[in-house]
Amino acid sequence: MPKLLPALLLLTLSCASLASERALRFSINDSWAMPIVRIESGKAVEGILVDLQQRMAAKVGRTAELVVMPRRRVHHALDSGYIDVRCYVSPNWVNSGHYRYIWSLPFMTQRDVLVGVNPEKLEPEQLLNQRLGTVLGFTYPRLDPLFASGQIQREDARTQDQVLLKLSAQRYRYAISNELSLQWFNRHQAPGQKLHIISEVAADPVACIIRDAPDVPTMALLRAMVQMQQAGEFDQLLARYR
Repeated sequence: MPKLLPALLLLTLSCASLASERALRFSINDSWAMPIVRIESGKAVEGILVDLQQRMAAKVGRTAELVVMPRRRVHHALDSGYIDVRCYVSPNWVNSGHYRYIWSLPFMTQRDVLVGVNPEKLEPEQLLNQRLGTVLGFTYPRLDPLFASGQIQREDARTQDQVLLKLSAQRYRYAISNELSLQWFNRHQAPGQKLHIISEVAADPVACIIRDAPDVPTMALLRAMVQMQQAGEFDQLLARYR
């Protein structure tokens, strides 16, 4: 029995150490819609980000705390170090870097598209004096000169879902949506009421940024994402929602 005591002590200490590891805090922007994320009563309950972030945390022996917040609070949460990981972000969307965070490899490409009620082909630059459905706070670099000149006007809604619902109700003729959210929205529309892609506006690599601090397994998370890519896990995860 005495010989078993060191082993039992080591096991107890290891279990206690694992139990004391806090959850990793992942930010969830409350403007996103399915299949990226579905939010109910202020909690992220399903979607690409829920699956991805829970899997990332599990691979480094942690649990994931999914913190839902308005987009404008995300920047402050990153600057203050409150958030450990922010996923579904592109270098093309942020005006300033977060020096305490490290970029991961991209896990997908987001395609933003010009959407209309009727099938047609035109580029955003061909629109004139149109109101364009957009998400409040989202940036659309290609369209910024058109907004600034007044050639087209933004009509913001709080979420991507609301943008598409207003387009479907013909509150305006055109809107911008990411392709995944449009496909998900069209799943629930009758054949004659589906919205149509008119042209592609942008295609941006989407990645995570991970806080580089002693209390975060930064390198382990980055390696886990590389291993997930090599194993085809990103493609498998995305396929569930296409």
